[in-house]
Amino acid sequence: MNYRGIGILCGAILSGALASQPASAQSFRSYRCADGTQFVAGFFQYDTRAHLQLDGKAVTLKKRLALTGSRYTGGGVTLKISKAGLATLKHAKRPVTSCDLT
Repeated sequence: MNYRGIGILCGAILSGALASQPASAQSFRSYRCADGTQFVAGFFQYDTRAHLQLDGKAVTLKKRLALTGSRYTGGGVTLKISKAGLATLKHAKRPVTSCDLT
């Protein structure tokens, strides 16, 4: 068997093993804000960023220092989530608005 054949065989075994494993921990949350904005936030295990679907665009926010809860910023968007699960969103030169899980 040549090296290419070994590579293909190893790839097939690995992909089969990965397919049988459960998906890594992930969490998707849908929010509705007081100003009418709606967005979905995705959080993935081993990734400190927040991935948002906001105004029809994908936005990735880096986790920033926060005294309590979590704060994420990037691309002119700031998302703050308190330990109680309450969220605020600031984007597109709009005032800060409170958001609830839907």
